Amino acid sequence: MGSQRKVTKLASWQLGDLWSSHQSSRFSRSTDREYSMSQSAEAASAWQSHLVVDLSDRLVYLYRDDRLQASYPVAVGQLGWETPTGSFQVLQMNQNPAWRQPITGEVIPSGANDNPLGDRWIGFWSNGRHQIGFHGTNEEHLIGQAVSHGCLRMRNQDIRMLYQQVAKGTLVLVRR
Repeated sequence: MGSQRKVTKLASWQLGDLWSSHQSSRFSRSTDREYSMSQSAEAASAWQSHLVVDLSDRLVYLYRDDRLQASYPVAVGQLGWETPTGSFQVLQMNQNPAWRQPITGEVIPSGANDNPLGDRWIGFWSNGRHQIGFHGTNEEHLIGQAVSHGCLRMRNQDIRMLYQQVAKGTLVLVRR
């Protein structure tokens, strides 16, 4: 019998603290615009679910109402391109994304054989030039390894299922 790590469930007050600190830092900037009613409803829906990424186990856990719903294996950032840790939120969701190679800047169109993003993108981090998120892959045999430029690669059928269960604003907690 192989060793199994127990999934650590965050207490609701811990998530509340993470959400509060994230929201207060997000809205403290004067350049942020106010949310419309539809965006507020989407954010409220997103708060009902959250993602916990365990980099050491190379798994993402989907929780809804503090109950584990699913877990999916992921590939993580390679040495020198490590996946960032911390508290984030889903910023973008795209179907059939194009990919910009982070070193050369070359754009690989959606559907091209050498596009590593698969057909779904769930972005949760950006520095204005580079972005990191969950995505499918054209090389599913690499799932579980440290091979990406910081993103979390998933099997294509897994990212499609995850894509249907999160929204912009969903909390993403990435830990070692």
